Amino acid sequence: MSRGGRGGGLLIAGTTSDAGKSVVTAGICRWLVRRGVKVAPFKGQNMSLNSFVTREGAEIGRAQAMQAQAARVEPTALMNPVLLKPGGDRSSQVVLMGRPVGEMSARGYFGSGPAAGPRSGDASPEATPHGREALLGPVLECLERLRGTYDAVICEGAGSPAEINLRRTDIVNMGIARAARLPVVVVGDIDRGGVFASFFGTTALLSPEDQELIAGYLVNKFRGDVSLLEPGLEMLRGLTGRATLGVLPFRHGLGIDEEDGLRVSLRGAVRESPATPPYGEDVLRVAVCAVPLMSNFTDVDALAAEPGVVVRFVDRPEELADADLVVVPGTRGTVRALAWLRARGLADALAARAAEGRPVLGICGGYQILGEHIDDEVESRAGAVPGLGLLPVRVRFAREKTLARPVGLALGEAVEGYEIHHGVAEVRGGDAFVSDADGSALDGCRVGAVTGTHWHGALESDAFRRRFLTEVARTAGRRFVPAPDTSFGVLREEQLDLLGDLIEEHADTDALMRLIEEGAPAGLPFIPPGAP
Repeated sequence: MSRGGRGGGLLIAGTTSDAGKSVVTAGICRWLVRRGVKVAPFKGQNMSLNSFVTREGAEIGRAQAMQAQAARVEPTALMNPVLLKPGGDRSSQVVLMGRPVGEMSARGYFGSGPAAGPRSGDASPEATPHGREALLGPVLECLERLRGTYDAVICEGAGSPAEINLRRTDIVNMGIARAARLPVVVVGDIDRGGVFASFFGTTALLSPEDQELIAGYLVNKFRGDVSLLEPGLEMLRGLTGRATLGVLPFRHGLGIDEEDGLRVSLRGAVRESPATPPYGEDVLRVAVCAVPLMSNFTDVDALAAEPGVVVRFVDRPEELADADLVVVPGTRGTVRALAWLRARGLADALAARAAEGRPVLGICGGYQILGEHIDDEVESRAGAVPGLGLLPVRVRFAREKTLARPVGLALGEAVEGYEIHHGVAEVRGGDAFVSDADGSALDGCRVGAVTGTHWHGALESDAFRRRFLTEVARTAGRRFVPAPDTSFGVLREEQLDLLGDLIEEHADTDALMRLIEEGAPAGLPFIPPGAP
């Protein structure tokens, strides 16, 4: 597949956000690697509060990490060179090649106004990028480095390629497709309705130069008899000159760790598929506080994958009443989330639970919230703020972000995770949650039934998760028993294989392979805006 030492490529765009770009990219990666193709995923720019830490200590979007797993390769910063982590409606932290370089306003990033100065990260003001246009070069360099290493690189777009107000500074859709001469397949979610208009309108809004690269369409989430859809597909081909390269059927519970939203990964699979009965006599109920700017909420997926564990997101104190475990998840706005918990009455409900000896787990920002004191001159610039006081921990926000992939022991079981935080915890009492083999404290704090840790992903360690849930059940008085053979890693692999099957069985794989190897076919017609 290599062309002079340069692998083939393909860009998966979408008519809208959440059209299925991430899962289609993962599915193509898994289909290719099963055919013996050395493949890597790529997304030039990602906006997400769900992130992951690579082995080299770089922060990237969690969706790209899962796509790398679909490709059976180790994720690296090259696969997601620009990550935006929203801190509110108008600004985001800019993560470049896995390291934070500053906080930027939306106007500054999109080139229509000055950038905000760095508010967090370890870079100087001079290192902060001023607008997206300055990032196209580094993004293309990462893509070319991947294409020099892999037989194929499957790129994921963002939002829609027809966002014409952003085209001049685009580095993730047609901007990178044009610069790297990548053929583009546009995915549309037919379950939302209007897919034919979306395909036609998306193509028609593009310039002639961009339209040259639109090679075909892929219908996603179709329910029913495909033969009823075929006349419309033929009409679409007549109007656009482009074929539909597959109709992917609707499947319950298919997905990977998404960028945002609450329908994510294996939790969605458990909720949508037939309920698995508990291994013991009782179910275990987990309530997750849906704090503002919630990040890495995929931490609870491993809980929901357990037979008999019911996970729900809550925003009212009365919803904690029947919960056996309450999780306060990570957040990009720790102080804002703390204020929200107090305003909603959830802070008092958490304090009452702790006083009654009922289990509470705080992860990352949630751990910091459970402490006594927060000193934040970095993220919120709120200064000194009292925490909930449920753990003897004081937190100071450092400008340099901690990014790590630690391992240790918790509850006597091996556990590994990843850290993404500015807050530095000073533990002043209680018991350590995670220790090394010699018993030295590594992370976290426990007092009674209240536990806090900075480690994301710890619950994916199967033996530790089972021990933790057994302890929660005992404290809650539930006759719940974790299934002894549930492996979160195996479930994730099965999910990725199902995505590969979806592409192999329902897409025109010969056409996809030709596009990857040869690029977009020449002579595709131009569709002027306003055409019938």
